[in-house]
Amino acid sequence: MKRIGILTGGGDCPGLNAVIRAVVRKGIVYHGLSVAGIKSGWQGLLTGEIEELTLDSVSGILPKGGTILRTSRTNPFSNQDGPRRLMDNLKRHRIEALIVVGGEDTLGVAYKISQMGVRLVGVPKTIDNDLPSTDYSFGFDTAVTIATEAIDRLHSTAESHHRVMVVEVMGRHTGWIATIAGIAAGADCILVPEVPFSIEDVCRTLRKRQARGKDFSVVVVAEGAKPAECEDLVTSSSQVDAFGHVRLGGIANFVGQEIERRTGMEVRVTILGHVQRGGSPTPFDRVLATRFGIAAVDLVVAGQFGKMVSLRGNRIEAVDLAEVTSGLKALDMEIYEIAKVFFG
Repeated sequence: MKRIGILTGGGDCPGLNAVIRAVVRKGIVYHGLSVAGIKSGWQGLLTGEIEELTLDSVSGILPKGGTILRTSRTNPFSNQDGPRRLMDNLKRHRIEALIVVGGEDTLGVAYKISQMGVRLVGVPKTIDNDLPSTDYSFGFDTAVTIATEAIDRLHSTAESHHRVMVVEVMGRHTGWIATIAGIAAGADCILVPEVPFSIEDVCRTLRKRQARGKDFSVVVVAEGAKPAECEDLVTSSSQVDAFGHVRLGGIANFVGQEIERRTGMEVRVTILGHVQRGGSPTPFDRVLATRFGIAAVDLVVAGQFGKMVSLRGNRIEAVDLAEVTSGLKALDMEIYEIAKVFFG
């Protein structure tokens, strides 16, 4: 094998550049490979937007957020001609194997084209930490760190002004960020997608705190959390992306309005949004992303295709992509039970 390609798909994530750097360094210096950087995820492979990656082009990118290759939420299977165009451009640019860095949607596409004969290895990327078969994905630790710092800051102003602060964090399907950051920052109530909530129970928790002299509270809510009385997610737009996902955002406003209406407490809402996934990765994410990149190149050279690199315990292992695309990893409810000890 002489030439491999790498692409980053889906939402941007702290640590992507660390993966790219590791792939280029290990591939060129240790295996004598050339590395093609595919721009803007699957979109770049559809259009042939590909550049050569060198040791110089990845120098200094380790601490940078985002991805130097850029990204998109393009689904090549949304166009009947998409898969053929992918194959043609791989052949045209002499890419013999592919390293695909992404979350559930990007790796779902990777699995489909691997079944069509494309030789590839996946790298798990999601700040939501909801990919199965890996204990952690890079980006999660950075998102939790940012959310924790924000909640800490809101905690102090909540206490100063005798307010309830409702903080919305990312988490479409799972409550990993909300729960871990909530525990770390001492949240008084945490609402997650895995547990439909009663707004009256939330108000009861806040009244309980008020009765024992705590005239302020912090409520952390994941963007995908749902009231038990309502089957629909709260969305910021009715439009869907190429994978059929609606744009979430605004559940905190609903929760805040209901708390204020039912309790008379003064409420302020903060939606952290994309600030959670931007900026420089934490040391943990830099190291994990580097380990993933190294392992991915080694799997390619060893001919272990149709796999994804995975963190299990403190070891990097290879798992089948079929296993990864079988569903999402829900929040560990034992951790949520720990969080509940501090509610109220």
